Amino acid sequence: MSLEDTVAIGGMPERLRFIEHRGHDIFLFDLSHSTSKELMLLLDQIKAAVERHQRGSLLILADFTGTQVDKKVATRAKEVLVLDRPYVKKAAWVGTENLPHVFYENFKTFSQRQLPTFQTREEALDWLVAE
Repeated sequence: MSLEDTVAIGGMPERLRFIEHRGHDIFLFDLSHSTSKELMLLLDQIKAAVERHQRGSLLILADFTGTQVDKKVATRAKEVLVLDRPYVKKAAWVGTENLPHVFYENFKTFSQRQLPTFQTREEALDWLVAE
């Protein structure tokens, strides 16, 4: 994993990229301030990017700051969360204030994953790299 693994999505460069935190590679999904159309494209790119990695290897930070998730996006997100589960070691979310609680609970239930939320990226990153 390296910064060369950056995925550029038509007009949205570096929305999906690796960042380093305390010697660990973290796969950042910067979904902030995205429209529903952009989120649908990003979800497809996330699925494709994650599947290129070793099972159980990824530390993921998803940033939803300022993003509005509608029912169509929520349905696709649930599917991607299930398909990505085998590749993810740990995942943390930030910026979920605008995410309807019912969607968040459905994401956790449907994917059978823990998706802890944090107030800041720094808190989430620290949690991801903690043993």
